[in-house]
Amino acid sequence: MTDWTPDLSSIDKPRYLAIADVIAVDIKNGRLAVGDRLPPQRKLARRLRIDFTTVARGYGEAQKRGLVESRVGQGTYVCSRPKREAAVRSPDYRRIDAVDLSMNLPPEPDDPALIKRMQAGLAEVGRDVVALLRYQGFGGSPADKEAASMWLGRRGLVPAQERIFITPGAHPALLGIMGVLAKPTDVFLCEAITYPGARALAAQLGLNLVGLPLDDEGIDPDAFARACVNLAPKGIYLNPTLQNPTTLTVSQRRRGEIAEVARRYGVPIIEDDAYGFIPVHGPAPIAAIAPDITWHVAGLAKCIGAGVRCAYVVAPDVRAGWPFAAAVRAATVMASPVTVALATRWIEDGTADAILRFIRAEAAARQALAVEILPPDSFKGGRVSFNIWLPLPARWTRSAFIGHLRSTGIGVVASDAFTVEGTPPEAVRVCLGGPITRAGVRHALEYISHALTESPAMASAVL
Repeated sequence: MTDWTPDLSSIDKPRYLAIADVIAVDIKNGRLAVGDRLPPQRKLARRLRIDFTTVARGYGEAQKRGLVESRVGQGTYVCSRPKREAAVRSPDYRRIDAVDLSMNLPPEPDDPALIKRMQAGLAEVGRDVVALLRYQGFGGSPADKEAASMWLGRRGLVPAQERIFITPGAHPALLGIMGVLAKPTDVFLCEAITYPGARALAAQLGLNLVGLPLDDEGIDPDAFARACVNLAPKGIYLNPTLQNPTTLTVSQRRRGEIAEVARRYGVPIIEDDAYGFIPVHGPAPIAAIAPDITWHVAGLAKCIGAGVRCAYVVAPDVRAGWPFAAAVRAATVMASPVTVALATRWIEDGTADAILRFIRAEAAARQALAVEILPPDSFKGGRVSFNIWLPLPARWTRSAFIGHLRSTGIGVVASDAFTVEGTPPEAVRVCLGGPITRAGVRHALEYISHALTESPAMASAVL
């Protein structure tokens, strides 16, 4: 059925809720049957003479209630009764009122076989649970460092165990490195548009964070050299693979040029390789080019899951690791033995690789949705990145655009959060991962695509 038209005249509610209510009523009275296909959203919007986003939001509300399901490339269909009953008995935590596209998380595994495998690893770790409740030495046991070395080897890194430290996530590691390299008011360099966490850590330490201009290959080496001469920086922070938020991957050639400038002026590099494992054939880390001046931070939050608060840090040399270990140990004592044991188990038995393969495939599928739905050349996105960087049309300001999306329950992040130097561009970061399903991503991108083609005045008039 594609000629279904809801009667909204007698329902005193917002129209999107009214659409969902009529779907429920028409299923109950038999006007809609299991397997019926609802009209395409744009067609129904024209038929009802209402805004497309209102219809899309109504379909989304019906899906949250378990009434309909969206099939990629096929349309929206009335669910079978068992699905509706299961939704009532056991609510799906993925069904959320707001679509939060603000957190840059990997897509969450939904393959039953993979989840069963992950659970088996967790159960195996739990066999020695009492021992895992004890204090352990900072930096990881030899067995855990061996697993870290195996994992880092996938990025072409083969450091000695004495240079590897296991920390409770990337943030404590970055804080410790910055604190060792610089003191309050010292200059620290980064990309002009950079990861907000780096900005927050620099502010906490009282550092003077200075952003360097970017082109399509990465930071400008000449600007880096000038900053080294004029500002005497104590270090530079870089997120060179699938950079958050721009999704830029620094070319292999540019990595070499950056390393050459850093070595010439004696500037340590902090390489935040959060997304380095996601591409199958990404450029080699800067730490492989210039290991003697690079602090390499390989967190597991993006390539396994944010709840795995564990990062593998490679120090430039053994002596550099001593003050770093002292600083992070004073702040955190140690990484959680339970978390580290689970990471080690998953790396050793291949589960971590299976999770990584899932994340790659799902991220690629969601990027393909963005290419399909959004206007051509309207955004930047790596083939397997978890987000897109969306410069806005001239008629939109970032505040107006974010306000419009918020009114439909969609959360994105303005460029202000990422901008270190100059006026923030009129752009937003849109995240595609986390607990939201692929169908939820499709609905959200359809909202966004429609908004990009509208004027702000019309958007405010209909919502």
